[in-house]
Amino acid sequence: MRRSVFTRLLIVVVLIAVCSIAATAWLATQLTTASIAREQGRELASDNRIYAELLQHATAHRDWSEVDAVVTSIAEQHPNRRIVLVTKDGRTVADVGGDGGQLPATAAAVVDALAVDPVLVPDAPADRIDKRVLGPFRTPIDFREREDRTGTLFCLRLVKKEQTRLGCRENELPFDTAADFYALLDLEDLVNACLARKSLPPVDLDPDYTPARKQSSGVDPPDEPAVAACVAASRKEQLAPYVAPPVLLYLTTPTGPPTAGISLSGNGWRVAGAAAAVLLAAIGVAAFAGARITRPLRALTAAAQHMSSGGDIPPVPVRGQDEIAGLTRAFNTMATNRAQLEQARKAMVSDVAHELRTPLSNIRGWLEAAEDGVSDLDPALVALLLKEALVLQHVVDDLQDLAVADAGSLRLTIEPVPVRAALEQVLAAHEVRAAQAGVALEVSADDLVVDADALRLRQILDNLVANALRYVPSGGSVSARAVRDGSDVVISVADTGAGISAQDLPHVFDRFWRADRSRARSTGGSGLGLAIVRKLVEAHGGSVGVTSTPGLGTTFTVRLPMRDHGH
Repeated sequence: MRRSVFTRLLIVVVLIAVCSIAATAWLATQLTTASIAREQGRELASDNRIYAELLQHATAHRDWSEVDAVVTSIAEQHPNRRIVLVTKDGRTVADVGGDGGQLPATAAAVVDALAVDPVLVPDAPADRIDKRVLGPFRTPIDFREREDRTGTLFCLRLVKKEQTRLGCRENELPFDTAADFYALLDLEDLVNACLARKSLPPVDLDPDYTPARKQSSGVDPPDEPAVAACVAASRKEQLAPYVAPPVLLYLTTPTGPPTAGISLSGNGWRVAGAAAAVLLAAIGVAAFAGARITRPLRALTAAAQHMSSGGDIPPVPVRGQDEIAGLTRAFNTMATNRAQLEQARKAMVSDVAHELRTPLSNIRGWLEAAEDGVSDLDPALVALLLKEALVLQHVVDDLQDLAVADAGSLRLTIEPVPVRAALEQVLAAHEVRAAQAGVALEVSADDLVVDADALRLRQILDNLVANALRYVPSGGSVSARAVRDGSDVVISVADTGAGISAQDLPHVFDRFWRADRSRARSTGGSGLGLAIVRKLVEAHGGSVGVTSTPGLGTTFTVRLPMRDHGH
């Protein structure tokens, strides 16, 4: 499956189709849920209105004897509902809109003015007593003062407790206020009786039914939860004679269409449209993705097949910035590098053959001449043959060094090496040759130490100095310097030769490259010395570079890590 693009595309299309089906199902579910919620909301709103009207009747009447007219009026507003009121002892108070069928097992609500249902009346008080129920009180609690500022209530409380016989001048108060005070004192009696049953001290109440902050008895009031519970129970006991008793409310749908019916009419086109849009998008995405993937893959396949046959190929066109475009760019880079490596391989074979042909031809010619008796095998000829053999040996050694370096098998014996001493030894080895060529040698180096292979470091410096002497005319100079640059040691070998042109400078470290192509090995070297220098410097963890100005000279720079004194 991983090898087949078609299979993967097919899986993608199937996944998209599955997602489209899931999206369609989700949309249908959401629409159904919303429709159910709307219908349930309408039914709940209807239940709330019915409950509110019956609760209002309960707050204004002491029984349900006159409820038939109210229930009939409600039934006219809700023709599809059956409304039944049943007392807790099973007596039917009202039954409108029904055919006498069996009632549901559970009542829809309990209509009780002293225990309001907080679900149907979200703003119900904490004690669940309807605020419209006043009983012996005359003023609604929302319009009462928090405390009695006249002192009349305190006086009446003392008179009631027979602690004083003075008149409290309650007749001077408004009738409603005086009635509220007497009703509050009656409520206190009920509350204190409740507290006494719980072995708690009595309390004095403010007009808002909360314990007074300053008790007339001088005793701190008990815990608020206990007082609140007794106040709520006592208020219900005090108000019970003034409201209708609790009844069970049953609501059903006896006839006609169900009130909670679900209708998706008008939404079908949205479901179908969404499904069709998702499917069309899936087909379009699959077709577009298939074309985008397979077209460049076919081009890459054709190019790879052409490359395997050994032919040169033009770059494959790159389109876009995606992963396949990156693969195409990588393929083009690989093809270019392969072509360059192939050219380098052919050039190297040609260069090696050229380098070996000259000394071998010389050796063969002199040996044939000696064999034919044309030339005597005297010491001069033997020396000449030995010189040519040394040339061959030098070429082979250079090639071997490069092969070992390329293979990563170059072994280095790392030790502290004084840079100045190494430079002086190399220049001393070239003094005779420099004197014969009329070239001055100079050394300028600080007392620096690097961790390096002493033999390979000398080989690096020797190749650089030998290369400089080869291109410096008589009267010129070659200078070697070493300075510290941060954590590195920079060794530079500068000459006053003819320099290197800008177009040749990038090829200085290429194998078998010579600045003057007319030079042979005897005058221009094998063209491997600088390539070996680069490999040896990189093996030491350093870098090598070159700068040159035609007519002024060339400077080779070697950068090596300085010795870590912490080791």
